[in-house]
Amino acid sequence: MTFEIGKYIVKLLNESDFQIGSKDNNIEYRKSFFTESDFILATKFGIQILENGLESQNAIIGAEGGASGLHETSQIIEKERILVCCGDTIFCLGIPDLNLIWKSKVDEFTCFEIFKIENGYIVHGEMEISRIDDDGQIVWKNGGADIFVSADKTDDFEISDNYIKALDWDKKVYKWDFDGNEIA
Repeated sequence: MTFEIGKYIVKLLNESDFQIGSKDNNIEYRKSFFTESDFILATKFGIQILENGLESQNAIIGAEGGASGLHETSQIIEKERILVCCGDTIFCLGIPDLNLIWKSKVDEFTCFEIFKIENGYIVHGEMEISRIDDDGQIVWKNGGADIFVSADKTDDFEISDNYIKALDWDKKVYKWDFDGNEIA
C-alpha cells in the first residue's frame, strides 16, 4: 500500500516471511520493532519513507496474535505519524524518522481496523472493541459472547456519529456510545 503525506511517500509492505538476520530478506531494515516472543510472529509489516523518489528511512514492525492484513482501514496516516494494526498491537511511528512513539497491545488476538475519532481512536479487534487515546493508552475495552467477525464478513462493524456497532460470529449486535457504555 502506498500513501502520500506532504512531501513523503509512505509504503507499507507485508513482510510475513521476514526473518531476523536472514540474507533471504528482500529489504534490509534499518529499524525494527518487534514484540518480545518465544514464538514466530504471525504479522510483520515493513514501512518505507520515500522523499523525492528515494528511500530516506525504513522500519519493520511485528507482533504476536493472529495475522493482520493490510487494507484500507488497517492503518491511519497522520501528518507526523503512522498508526498500524499489527497482530494484537497498534504501533505508532513518527514520520519521517520512523522512530517508535508508542505501541499498545489492544486486543487479545488480532487488531483488524483502526478509526480516528475526537481525542483518540476506535480499534476493531477480534475479541474486543476498544478506545485508545492519542498516546496509545486504553480508555475502555468491550468484549462480546463471541469474536467480532461475521461468517460472511459483511456489515460486522460500523461507527456512526452517535455509536459504535459490532456484530459477533453468532450475529448478535452490540452497540456502545463513545464512552464505552452499552446502548440498548
